[in-house]
Amino acid sequence: MSGPSSLDITEILTILPHRYPFLLVDRITEMGERRVVGLKNVTINEPFLVGHMPGLPVMPGVLIIEAIAQVGGCLILNPPHMRGRLALLAGIDRCRFRRPVLPGDTLTIEVELRAQRKRLGKMRGVARVGEEVAAEAEISFVLLEPGQGRDAADTDR
Repeated sequence: MSGPSSLDITEILTILPHRYPFLLVDRITEMGERRVVGLKNVTINEPFLVGHMPGLPVMPGVLIIEAIAQVGGCLILNPPHMRGRLALLAGIDRCRFRRPVLPGDTLTIEVELRAQRKRLGKMRGVARVGEEVAAEAEISFVLLEPGQGRDAADTDR
């Protein structure tokens, strides 16, 4: 069940543009004005475990960072006036991987919005398995207006 400060998967799907297999957030358990906590359950059925290090099913670090960014995206894009916008990754700083994430693990991802101007922002995220930090990073993002995504992606043309 979802409350005013939590989101289930159907609500997340209305906020984020991501879909399987690239949607890496299962639930938002807490949401404030500048802080959000989300969950990602890692199972042996994840498509990325098949080809990444066969014989050693470890969640790729870049996907852990993407999960952190998506949890932060739920915070940024949740207000009604932000719906339909896109938040694109603009930079990753101070990224550290502390422990492997394995099938059966649940990532608890906490993201704090550090700064946001009109189109640019920065957040800090930590992904934990239990009490252990699995990964942490500062993530910069840029916000695009609805319909602006294609033009921004085609800057070389």
